[in-house]
Amino acid sequence: MRHLVFEGAGRLAYREASPPTLESPEAALVRALAVARCDLDAALVHGRAPFRSRVLHGLRARWPAPFRSLPFGPPFPFGHECVAEVIAVGASVRGCAPGDKVVVPFQISCGDCDACRRGVTASCTAVPHGASFGLGRGAWGGVLADVVRVPFADAMLLAAPDVSPLELASAGDNVADGHRTVAPFLAKRPGAPVLVVGGEAASVGLYAVLCALALGSTRVDYLDHDRARLALAERLGARAIDDRYRKRDGAYPITVDASAEPDGLAAAVLSAEPGGDVTSVGIYFARRTPFPLLPAFFNGVHFHTSRVCSRAELPAVLALIADGRLRPSRVTTLTARFDEAPEAFLHHGPKVVLTRA
Repeated sequence: MRHLVFEGAGRLAYREASPPTLESPEAALVRALAVARCDLDAALVHGRAPFRSRVLHGLRARWPAPFRSLPFGPPFPFGHECVAEVIAVGASVRGCAPGDKVVVPFQISCGDCDACRRGVTASCTAVPHGASFGLGRGAWGGVLADVVRVPFADAMLLAAPDVSPLELASAGDNVADGHRTVAPFLAKRPGAPVLVVGGEAASVGLYAVLCALALGSTRVDYLDHDRARLALAERLGARAIDDRYRKRDGAYPITVDASAEPDGLAAAVLSAEPGGDVTSVGIYFARRTPFPLLPAFFNGVHFHTSRVCSRAELPAVLALIADGRLRPSRVTTLTARFDEAPEAFLHHGPKVVLTRA
């Protein structure tokens, strides 16, 4: 079968590989219908994500001993955001059948360990820490392949709403990531204003804008220095603020740092009201990142940072998409065919979606 391989910055190619098999009665085989490029994918293909950094090697040293020899860094199969069609299931699978359309969370999770039962599906203890599709973290390959094995089908796969695959391609990662930055806090503070600080996590910040508006925020401000992202945020319904990263006038109950820049992080923290909620989704690869701890301490802000727990977040995301309140395709800046993936994934816009159609 063919699968897309990330061979290094600026280099993607389809290669031949042995097709996966079920291997266990809990598994399913799926075929992607639409695949989205994640913000981390974009950073990788443009050489902005140091996958061989000392920080990441330090994290790897803490993995359980059997997993330390897993591949780390390119080349590895690519792509991890997708909606798919089930083509085969193991004997124990009850939640889906061949022909079903499903949304696939990008992280591997068993659904049964203590972490999964607590909703911390990004840290499933049945698999290596950080296990996912398409990032070289384990033996599950990438979703830009003719066949993909999902090891825990009943735990992982969710029935796709009856909408275009283009609306669902990014649901399993970046849309879920944007949703978790605002949803729990708007539930506590209905209608609260939101500030999104845009940047490297480009589509996550824009999905946060869409989710905040879908969930009833009365005002969403989007701060960035990139004209294209600002224009898109304005089309989505945000008030665009074209400025360098700094504290904003007034204070926000909810702020989001999607910048992956220390100044953007500081802007999100310093712009939060006393007792406000700040969520940072950008990945900081440096060994140390400056943080305005003193003003955060005196303001008593609640600071949240983590990888998104995709599987736990997805039911609420899919419900919003199903009833038409959330349309992730509004963030998409390029749609292309699977065959065009090696070139399309080099596009500089916030969101690329590939389709078989």
